[in-house]
Amino acid sequence: MTEAMVDISGLTKSFNGHVVLDHIDLQLQRGTTTAVVGASGCGKTTLLRLIAGFETPGEGTVTIDGREVASPQRAVPPHRRSVGYVAQDGALFPHLTVGQNIAYGIRGEGRDTVRRRVGELLETVSLDPSFADRRPDQLSGGQQQRVALARALARQPVLMLLDEPFSALDTGLRATTRKVVAGLLADAGVTSLLVTHDQEEALSIADQVAVMRDGRFTQVGSPQHVYREPHDRFTAEFLGDSITMPCVVASGIAECAIGRVPVRADDGPGTLLLRPEQLVAKVVTDDGELDRVGKVLAVEFLGHDVLLTIDPAGEIEPIIVRQNSLEPPAIDAKVRIEVVGNGVVFT
Repeated sequence: MTEAMVDISGLTKSFNGHVVLDHIDLQLQRGTTTAVVGASGCGKTTLLRLIAGFETPGEGTVTIDGREVASPQRAVPPHRRSVGYVAQDGALFPHLTVGQNIAYGIRGEGRDTVRRRVGELLETVSLDPSFADRRPDQLSGGQQQRVALARALARQPVLMLLDEPFSALDTGLRATTRKVVAGLLADAGVTSLLVTHDQEEALSIADQVAVMRDGRFTQVGSPQHVYREPHDRFTAEFLGDSITMPCVVASGIAECAIGRVPVRADDGPGTLLLRPEQLVAKVVTDDGELDRVGKVLAVEFLGHDVLLTIDPAGEIEPIIVRQNSLEPPAIDAKVRIEVVGNGVVFT
């Protein structure tokens, strides 16, 4: 593997005796996006502030592009770290125009050069150069975030830090804006670190996901790996809906209330975890095939999907199945639950 663009090693930070970050290790590869996801107060923003230079670590180091910028003995000033920072609300200067906000990040250039660069940066974030004369309060929330990104890009950073940049936007605009921003960062080849409490956001735009709990990472890996093969129940349940039930594993097969599920686990008792989209409920039409048949208790229409609440055969709580909404089973229908893919077992 090539040398990481950003190497965070043993990073620790305390405030008034309270440990906020506890020996964090994380590597960011050049040109990739990493998402740190966790609940409010788990240490995500403190991590960004340490990387940006707004705080000094108690232990550990931060190295950016081969240069150590932070340790207990060393603190390179924020403006000398080649780091861009986009805050939750964009933090645009309300008394300046869009063009003046972006130009704030451009130093030592003539007026014509600055005007040209502002126009180029607006086009980079998919805004017309005419936006340069508008005030921030004349922009939508999504447009403000794009301007904040343009201002951060004006410094030509090697690393972009994004602190919950989409959380203040409404649901539809949030999805659109994050897709646009992810594309812009990828096109610019900028290494980026996003912190968010939104699991869907982290999984959808990141190359690498780091799940944080109480100042530590519970797991770091690709979105697919962390979602499909979580190391513990916290990671599994934090990243999305899950279904758990007792099981007994023998020779790579977990025997449980809904049948036999392939797993990669040692023999013995445990707890089986599955995702709702792994389950398929098929209506039983033959009264002679009633072994392990469940009953549909509720059908929740979500548009493209439905959530089925099913009372399975066996002594477990009702489970949720997510499937296509075109022809869902009716309430009270008898169904057999089939499993797609492998399950995960915790002991």
